[in-house]
Amino acid sequence: MPSPTDIKPPFTRETAMAKIRGAEDAWNSRDPEKVSMAYSVDSQWRNRDQFVTGRDAIREFLTGKWETELEYRLAKQLWAFEGNRIAVRFQYEYRNAAGDWFRAYGNENWEFDDDGLMRRREASINDYPIQESERKFHWPQGRRPDDHPGVGETVK
Repeated sequence: MPSPTDIKPPFTRETAMAKIRGAEDAWNSRDPEKVSMAYSVDSQWRNRDQFVTGRDAIREFLTGKWETELEYRLAKQLWAFEGNRIAVRFQYEYRNAAGDWFRAYGNENWEFDDDGLMRRREASINDYPIQESERKFHWPQGRRPDDHPGVGETVK
């Protein structure tokens, strides 16, 4: 299987799943530069109620996100795919500076250009306060281990 950054549309189930896992791994790195390279230079985002355009703005957005969403851990799951589009559902957990924990639930719609870069991302996300004892994502910071349950096993 080629690297997720080399995968180009149209997607098959296998390549869509590889693209999703690559995105999950990149986001779990919490490296705004690494994550931003998966997006076209003029990529357009809707993230909750924010609109972000372009790689530079994506890097800035992610830098701020991970300054406030501490101990961030994310899992994604394929929802649907066709042609140059992929839909995913996801969950992530984080705590804020005060030590309050949250689980965020969401859906994303992705559209890719011919080079396999994401040119559009639409994300709907809801945060739910949890107790630290309710956390589901306990792997060390970084990539989710292959044997750790993902979203399909953790949706409540």
